[in-house]
Amino acid sequence: MRFRYLGNSGFKISEITYGNWLTHGSQVENDQATACVRAALDAGITTFDTADVYANTKAETVLGQALQGQRRESLEIFTKVFGPTGPKGHNDVGLSRKHIMESAHASLRRLQTDYIDLYQAHRFDYETPLEETMQAFADLVRQGKVLYLGVSEWTADQLRIGAALAKELGVQLISNQPQYSALWRVIEGEVVPTSRELGISQIVWSPIAQGVLTGKYLPGQQPPAGSRATDDKGGANMIRRWMRDDVLERVQQLKPIAADAGLSMAALAVAWVLQNDNVASAIIGASRPEQVADNVAAAGVTLPADVMAQIDEVLDPVVERDPARTLESSPKQREA
Repeated sequence: MRFRYLGNSGFKISEITYGNWLTHGSQVENDQATACVRAALDAGITTFDTADVYANTKAETVLGQALQGQRRESLEIFTKVFGPTGPKGHNDVGLSRKHIMESAHASLRRLQTDYIDLYQAHRFDYETPLEETMQAFADLVRQGKVLYLGVSEWTADQLRIGAALAKELGVQLISNQPQYSALWRVIEGEVVPTSRELGISQIVWSPIAQGVLTGKYLPGQQPPAGSRATDDKGGANMIRRWMRDDVLERVQQLKPIAADAGLSMAALAVAWVLQNDNVASAIIGASRPEQVADNVAAAGVTLPADVMAQIDEVLDPVVERDPARTLESSPKQREA
């Protein structure tokens, strides 16, 4: 495993982060989830990402249980706040001071830890003054309950104003967690250049495009039984945008490139995002322990320029690059 600094800080995280969105507390039984976490630890992963909204708080509980017995100082535990939790009442969502404070303390209990290494605003909240949000985050840092602050799926403009407010309060935003893959490159035009300027790193999710970049989905054929595309608990909705024959045909053309590089298709996809020097870590998920080992093979891999060019040539017609897609990710109104 290799490690990279997160943003303009002295905080290092593993190049591969284990995340439990759409799996723990939902798709995968707890024993299997624990086995996947153990496989991540065995592979040298020290960074774990979750969120209170995943499986309506159950994912945090499962992760906390799975990490028991590990040396806390050797782990980096990340979680997020914004989405509706609990009974989804009128204050059970968003980035108000009330919801942030209550959510942080609940996350600490579920994760069975005294502090959160990185606490992230899961989306931008248009209904709460950003000053209120940043003050609540800063207070958690001063209380020692949170060590570092990050956000997820914020636009370049939102990152700029958030970083300025954090600085005024004597704290720092060091990370953004966007979707990023060889198929989804919307952060490259605006978010990445702004982040470099501000000292913010990306911790990217869905580097294998919900599994599409593994090549297991074939054009003109039904998805394999038990795969993400057949999951009626949310997975099928997320992957739908890529389940087009023109995309799947292009992905199949990556197989000889991966073979020549000595990598699986999944490892090639993860290695691709790690070539971006603004990416500190790629988040992987797993429903089986062996998937962890496959993805971790991407750590420390350098893809030559000609290989990167080949991937670009193959995928170019189906790549999404529009920076406006980031703006769409944060709801203009809360769900609850």
